[in-house]
Amino acid sequence: MGGGGNMTAPPEKKKTPLERVPSSKPPFTLGDIKKAIPPHCFQRSLIRSFSYLIQDLILVSLFSYIANTYFHTLPSPYYYLAWPAYWIAQGCVCTGIWVIGHECGHHGFSDYQWVDDTVGLILHSALLTPYFSWKHSHRRHHANTGSLENDEVYIPRLKSKLRWYYKYLNNPLGRVLVLAFTLTCAWPLYLILNISGKKYDRYACHYDPYSPIYTNRERLQVCISDAGVIAATYVLCRVTLTQGLAWLVCIYGVPLLIVNGFIVLITLLHHTHSSLPHYDSSEWDYLRGALATVDRDYGVLNKVFHNVTDTHVLHHIFSYISHYHAMEATNAIKPLLGEYYQFDDTPILKALWRDTKECIYVEKDKDKGVYWYKNKL
Repeated sequence: MGGGGNMTAPPEKKKTPLERVPSSKPPFTLGDIKKAIPPHCFQRSLIRSFSYLIQDLILVSLFSYIANTYFHTLPSPYYYLAWPAYWIAQGCVCTGIWVIGHECGHHGFSDYQWVDDTVGLILHSALLTPYFSWKHSHRRHHANTGSLENDEVYIPRLKSKLRWYYKYLNNPLGRVLVLAFTLTCAWPLYLILNISGKKYDRYACHYDPYSPIYTNRERLQVCISDAGVIAATYVLCRVTLTQGLAWLVCIYGVPLLIVNGFIVLITLLHHTHSSLPHYDSSEWDYLRGALATVDRDYGVLNKVFHNVTDTHVLHHIFSYISHYHAMEATNAIKPLLGEYYQFDDTPILKALWRDTKECIYVEKDKDKGVYWYKNKL
């Protein structure tokens, strides 16, 4: 008797990663989300941004120096272990550098657009990414995320639009082959052939200033991007003549392949998840599209990748917030977003296998204009 006053409420049921997020219009606005974020999170520091970049460049230089100076002195077993360790470490750090270039494209590096574009052009050109070309197409992706008609990349297919060979790849061996191809070839093929990109009425290419991807105002910057990649390629050719092709492949080529793989892996897993809706034009709006993304946990690599992995929902709402404020801002908006915020801490390789298996195509469920991933072929 009387003990009822000490009773505690039953624990709230924890949301599972695969539980669908709401697809209805959220009860909060973009302005409400902005008010929830501490004002200093919107401030960009040139010095702080450069400190992260310099830190990454020091690591890249150090790793290259160690590999170039000491690996050839190692006895046979250690020699063959040292190179894969170098490739992974260098590839991860260079991915972080690519992410800083991506941040420049969103004007999140400093308060000066010319500084952001200069730094971004240098960094992305060094990694053979056409900076302005991708900046413009990526901006359209942010403006149309989750739209089946207008998104720029990672647009899921309707079941009726699946290619004939999908039924032969929907098995473990097929998925291994698809993933191997995707992680090694998808990034350059996207830039060259626009695979997995928005369908245009003619050939679309990130290196073509007259590609339908771009407006007349953007064509000059596409040419500048091309010049940056050509200049980087010329330097690599000169290095090959002096150091040899094997040296270039080991020091630069394999880490670049890892960077390309991480670019695809990170973006693929941000936008491919069975809990996330896609919308046609009757239902889509900017905020619901921006919320149709998922944060992932890459462990220690979250920091190496400057938190682009675990603050992606915020990034799609306010893409110009610098990475060093992104985690604080994410934590600030989580209570407001509630069920509309999606985080999946499934180990990355397990999540990659699961999501490529479960997310084959989209179709309407009960909601008009709202589509969900399915896998029944």
